[in-house]
Amino acid sequence: MNNELSNTVHDAVLSIQNLHVDFSTNDGVISAVRGIDAQVHAGECLGIVGESGSGKSQTFLAAMGLLAANARVSGQVDFQGQNLLELPLNEINRIRGDRIAMIFQDPLTCLTPHMRIGEQMSEVLQVHKGLTSRDAMALSRDGLDKVRMTDAPRRLAQYPHELSGGMRQRVMIAMAMLCEPALLVADEPTTALDVTIQAEILDLIDQLRRDHGTAVVLITHDMGVVARMCDRVQVMRHGLFVEQGRCNDIFYQARHDYTRMLLDAVPRINPLANRREPPYAIGESTHPEPTNPEPTNPEPNDHETPTTARDRKVVLQVSDLHVGFAVNTGWFSKPQTLKAVDGISFDLNAGETLGIVGESGSGKSTLARAILRLIEPTAGVVSWMGTDVGQLGPEAMKQMRQNLQIVFQDPLASLNPSMTIGDSIAEPLRVFEPGLNTRARSERISAMMQRVGLDYALINRYPHELSGGQNQRVGIARAMILKPKLLICDEAVSALDVSIQAQIITLLKDLQREFGLSLIFISHDLSVVWDVSHRILVMYLGSVVELAKRDDLFAHPQHPYTQQLISAVPVPDPKIEKSRQRIKLYGELVSPMEKGAQLRFLRSRRSALSADYAPVLSEKFPGHFVAEHDSLDSLTKP
Repeated sequence: MNNELSNTVHDAVLSIQNLHVDFSTNDGVISAVRGIDAQVHAGECLGIVGESGSGKSQTFLAAMGLLAANARVSGQVDFQGQNLLELPLNEINRIRGDRIAMIFQDPLTCLTPHMRIGEQMSEVLQVHKGLTSRDAMALSRDGLDKVRMTDAPRRLAQYPHELSGGMRQRVMIAMAMLCEPALLVADEPTTALDVTIQAEILDLIDQLRRDHGTAVVLITHDMGVVARMCDRVQVMRHGLFVEQGRCNDIFYQARHDYTRMLLDAVPRINPLANRREPPYAIGESTHPEPTNPEPTNPEPNDHETPTTARDRKVVLQVSDLHVGFAVNTGWFSKPQTLKAVDGISFDLNAGETLGIVGESGSGKSTLARAILRLIEPTAGVVSWMGTDVGQLGPEAMKQMRQNLQIVFQDPLASLNPSMTIGDSIAEPLRVFEPGLNTRARSERISAMMQRVGLDYALINRYPHELSGGQNQRVGIARAMILKPKLLICDEAVSALDVSIQAQIITLLKDLQREFGLSLIFISHDLSVVWDVSHRILVMYLGSVVELAKRDDLFAHPQHPYTQQLISAVPVPDPKIEKSRQRIKLYGELVSPMEKGAQLRFLRSRRSALSADYAPVLSEKFPGHFVAEHDSLDSLTKP
């Protein structure tokens, strides 16, 4: 707790005593929470950390009366002098969303699919504050502006399915903050967000607790976020708290083996560390490393592109790829073209991992789908081992997919809900290896489940019976079981605990060494990208702003956008994280539909350039490509 608050606040806003949560299932009674105690005071941020299934979320869902019908709860949960477990439903409903707010982990299942965003947000203010529809809508728009949502008026008129995962999470956060609650329970509130948006949201939550004395419970597996936000930390495992203490004590003097394991599993960006390269050559450049880390201003060269060959064994070549979508902007206006991917070129080597980073809406996932022809490019060429993928017929493309696999961002939506886990993993084998007998297929499935950390006892379960992290592991097992040559991971580890995440990253590296697997690794978590990648491509609004070897990019980022992204990554060290300054570029986020959006980093020349001008990408150092831009200093000032 903050020192200045500890002198004036003595009574806990929320106090949990001897809480038990049990679930009656076909397999017997499962004890999710086993007699825990916790409390949080006004203006304090309490971190609850632990792996999936430890009981973190169930503890606070029980406190808010949001558990399933087969749950049995006992103990005491006092909120401002009232035992929430004894209140009737109508009293709980008056408190929820007003004095207590919760940001849920999965925004898609928590937003009403048939209601527009504005209607859902306004309803909170109309029910709890008695505002008129007009006033409630105005405050809802302000709420979206506070969470840095681009084009807020248009978002209010959209439905949840029309927004990206990160956008839906921002809507949930804005809704939770509308009534300025006394207690905010944030369950993995920034898991789906970009690092820059995450930084803004954490600042907003921190400001809320400082300005209004809001008590915050932060449930997360991101130890960098814990280091930045929390005053105290409680570590949960198997329904019990195994360690608790002040934030610094947990990070620097952890006593329990489980706590130390969680901290050791956290990926840390260290530009000075020796690269843990796989024991095989991937055709590195024969040119010397950059010797001048200071920015220079070379003349743009239209002929130099990231696809310049340098004695590399290229397996995938993407040349001037474009993907556009027609977007209706009004009843009587002509559809506009959204340039989701705007002229991207790069090569991928055998056994190489290319990390792709960028904020929501930068085109990362669209690029991945276009490479695999899950959506058709508007223009450009994708070549796999010298074959133009775009020219293949349906049957040839089907055979090609045996070597080209993808793990999607949303594990639950990418699995067939009517198929068991075993059937989902086995389906690629039935399609591509129909000659396998039942025993051989079962052995392959069992081995792959073990490699991705899935208990074989789950083989007959359905996706809705598994956690988000478990479903993500099923998706990875399904993609890997054919031992593909190219695997695209689209936020493949974002839903996983740090320990499982570390195991999956290790698994990917092992497969890469064993089979020469090439990886395209898309993530908003730059710490994970640092750990897994050889080269990194940075995207902004469908274009490449920087492409370089991993060490060069993190040690000497050249583009202001890259510098901002790296500075926003939480560091799992409280002393460093709470004292460092982030780079903040001046101005609001721009919509990709806005004319001249690509010129955000060319403010000095914006008036002289066409709105359709694309900043030129040139080779600043050997193998290090950067789009033209203004200086960082000029972009941080009005």
